[in-house]
Amino acid sequence: MPANSVQPRRTRTLAAAAAATAAALLAAGCAQAGTAGSESTGDGKGTAPVEVGLVYSRTGPLAAYGKQYIEGFKAGLDYATKGTGKVDGHPIEITERDDAGDASKAVAAGKDLIGKGTKILAGSTDSGVALQMAPLAAQNKVLFIDGPAATDAITGINTYTFRSGRQSYQDTLTAAAMLGDAKGKKVTVLAQDSTFGQANVDAVKAVLGGEGADVSAVLAPPSATDLTPFARQVRAADPDLVFVAWAGATAPALWTALDQQGVPASSKVTTGLAGTASYPVFGAGGQQITFLAHYFPGAAGTAAEQAMTASVEKAGGTPDLFTPDGFTAAQMIVHAVESSATDTDAMVKALEGWTFDGVKGRQQIRAEDHALLQPMFQARLKGSGRTAEPELVRTLPLEKVAPPVKPLAG
Repeated sequence: MPANSVQPRRTRTLAAAAAATAAALLAAGCAQAGTAGSESTGDGKGTAPVEVGLVYSRTGPLAAYGKQYIEGFKAGLDYATKGTGKVDGHPIEITERDDAGDASKAVAAGKDLIGKGTKILAGSTDSGVALQMAPLAAQNKVLFIDGPAATDAITGINTYTFRSGRQSYQDTLTAAAMLGDAKGKKVTVLAQDSTFGQANVDAVKAVLGGEGADVSAVLAPPSATDLTPFARQVRAADPDLVFVAWAGATAPALWTALDQQGVPASSKVTTGLAGTASYPVFGAGGQQITFLAHYFPGAAGTAAEQAMTASVEKAGGTPDLFTPDGFTAAQMIVHAVESSATDTDAMVKALEGWTFDGVKGRQQIRAEDHALLQPMFQARLKGSGRTAEPELVRTLPLEKVAPPVKPLAG
């Protein structure tokens, strides 16, 4: 555990001296309470429930991602607790709050949950939201496990913050493996002018720019619906590689504009493989794109993936891009509570350096900065329209796509 982490401690309040009979009665009362087993003891063992607050995008621009996350979380909790919903006798009680992609709503929900005794928060779908929730966790010394929000700034932000999904740097390293020698190549990043988009620009500049590529960016307002002007800018730049970082409902309009401007035919294009609903969006041009993939159904072939798929489908859902993020969050929470149901610092210590088998394969929480090291995938789409589906090209092991260490800020 890093030196700046706080070590768990036990405190004991000594009562003032009392008569022997009163002391005996007090001891008997304590023994009776312990026998009843209705409260946690000092080491976190017992049957008192553990309150977990899931603050995520149930509605708003990223609601589809939020739905995937919550379905994965429920499947992961069932898997990690072997169907009991309990850890060492403690029921895991979930309270869901909708932030609608609004940081102020998320923080208000987080404060309310903390005020009611919640010691574990999870779920941020939007990167801007995650960057506001992390300081809240540090200020109140509660465990915060980020969800699909991918901004690199979350890694190393503070002692109490972890993540259950990938980060932008891991996307970029996956893309870099496709380009080969980057020296002298022109790379254009097409993204939304948002926390997520800027994080991708920064990551591409750090990785490919650091290898000698000339990196430029075309940024569109997140509210833009006419994306043709931005596609034209990309075409005019005539890059060797176009790196597209896009999220939300305007993706169909973006890919239509790029195809109309002839971008996939003139430049190598790579982007993150989004959810299953996006596969038809790419049209015939989708077969010209090499996708970096955080996840797609069937990519991993692990026991955890099979369990997740069975659980989500049984509940009437379909596994998708961010379903593993929820599943992983539940695994992490169960592991943390196994160390203590009440001591947040013990939870942090338990998670730091933990290696486990997840949906995507072997994963590790790096102790130095809480980055979640994990495999990444490269894929292509077979077919087009409604018949389009991803085909695995390559699996990159976690060591190949590990972001640089960013020491914990505090």
